Amino acid sequence: MCGICGEFRLDGTQPDVIKLQAMMAVLAPRGPDDAGHYLEGGLAFGHRRLAIIDLSARAHQPMVDSKLGLSLVFNGTIYNYRDLRGQLQRLGYEFVSDGDTEVILKAYHAWGERCSEHLEGMFAFAIWDSRAKTLFLSRDRLGIKPLYFAQTPQFFRFASNPQALLAGGPGIDTALDTVALHAHFTLHAVVPAPRTILQGIRKLEPGTSLRIDQEGRTTSLRYWQLQACRPAVPKTEGEWLEAIHASLREAVNKRRLAADVPVGVLLSGGLDSSLLVALLAEAGNVENLRTFSIGFEDSADERGSEFEYSDLVVARYPTQHQRYVIPNAEVLKRLPDAVAAMAEPMVAQDAVAFYLLSEQVSKSVKVVQSGQGADEVFAGYFWYPRMEQASGSPLSRFRQHYFDRDQDEFLEMMQPAYQGPDTTSVWVEERLQAAGADEFLDQVLRLDVTALIVDDPVKRVDNMTMAWGLEARVPFLDHHLVELAAQMPPELKLREQGKYPLKAIARTLLPAAIIDRPKGYFPMPALKYVRGDFLAFMRDILNSEACRRRGLYQRAYVDKLLAQPQAYFTRIQGSKLWHLALLELWLQIHLD
Repeated sequence: MCGICGEFRLDGTQPDVIKLQAMMAVLAPRGPDDAGHYLEGGLAFGHRRLAIIDLSARAHQPMVDSKLGLSLVFNGTIYNYRDLRGQLQRLGYEFVSDGDTEVILKAYHAWGERCSEHLEGMFAFAIWDSRAKTLFLSRDRLGIKPLYFAQTPQFFRFASNPQALLAGGPGIDTALDTVALHAHFTLHAVVPAPRTILQGIRKLEPGTSLRIDQEGRTTSLRYWQLQACRPAVPKTEGEWLEAIHASLREAVNKRRLAADVPVGVLLSGGLDSSLLVALLAEAGNVENLRTFSIGFEDSADERGSEFEYSDLVVARYPTQHQRYVIPNAEVLKRLPDAVAAMAEPMVAQDAVAFYLLSEQVSKSVKVVQSGQGADEVFAGYFWYPRMEQASGSPLSRFRQHYFDRDQDEFLEMMQPAYQGPDTTSVWVEERLQAAGADEFLDQVLRLDVTALIVDDPVKRVDNMTMAWGLEARVPFLDHHLVELAAQMPPELKLREQGKYPLKAIARTLLPAAIIDRPKGYFPMPALKYVRGDFLAFMRDILNSEACRRRGLYQRAYVDKLLAQPQAYFTRIQGSKLWHLALLELWLQIHLD
């Protein structure tokens, strides 16, 4: 897990080493263990390392293989690197390191642009072919690792976050992208790849590779697509549960324990993270396991922690457990720090919880497993059954239970310069109706898993953990498990208010109180209730001179929300006022 960056000059000039180092400085929190750079002609690579596999200097990056004429920068972990290493050795390749980085280099030489099809894990990497004078980039199937880029007639620049791209020098258009703004305010701050909120910055789509030559010509290759169709040979319920259990056990115990450092678990006390601990214990991997929970002060309205549930897990599976209690005053104080760590603006209020938890956990371990993705893969959210029961077209059924705002409200909210047609509905409809999904809920879950969760919660987990040099692994987004679950009949997932397969597997592994509890989220009283200090914080942002000067929002709409802040929530219960304030705060921190 690392931070990567680079620049490929397309105008015949040489890269600026000082600017490359500025990019690397921005990425330093992602890789506190080591730094390196490499220059050859018009190509420059920069790397910040978090040492997880092969801790020796032999795994230093950028990694250069002069014999093959290839160099590489890589962020992520390849879980099947040992198997691939054996395959490549049988093909005649020799290795000088023991990690996964060199495996990617050899795999590219052996299999070319199809190399990513052989890789299992989370990854974003760039390979320079000094003989062909081409740059090759690739991103993992589920978009767990980020990869941003900017292209102009003068250069192609890439990095693990947009802030590093901007640190690399001028020339990138930072005007707001109106199509991205529409998606941002419709899909809970999700801007689907390849767009970002900024016109001059794009991100590589999940499951996609990109090749750039010296003339700036690009060739894109989508090497993976998710099929959500029933298998040719039907399975019984028992067969489905057995298959899911086996696949999840493999994802948790075999693949995501690949490390030369200890691997812990972020234990919220919910079903998903609790099941990770139980599966590790089931395979005998719980001895000396470090687990971590976070809680906040109680308020008059609700409790600030779910320790009662995480304690049940630890009572059954005695791990080396640590609790962290964060004062509510600290939450609001540290909120700007969490926003500063966001590659793109994200409205989920529990981002600060992940940020503060990661700060503490990084003092004990470098790698953790986390439960993100289970709700999207196994239909755990309340809106899925509502969509299933609704009538109308696929777009209509999706929109009425998911969109934050309809088009008329978007036009009421945005100043004319930032208004535009309902491009988000067009995009959603195209994705829902694409071939390869049998039923409506298959369409919805495929859209969620392959596009929407990439930018939240997956991006949120990456950003908040890597802000502290902590690698987070997400077993529920193992692509083998995702492919298997996508074939499962939707009605089986929806049973028992959703996530039935995981609940059934957990029956013999976890206390019933954890399995049958209502779906919960990080309890954060300080940010959940739109009043008091939190309301004052948002009012200050939206009434600031910077916000008024930017001219993004129509003041009548802002004033309406400020007058009755607890009257305006989205269909999935997000604060519309916070959506406005968060974007403005992000822009002030990163662009002003």
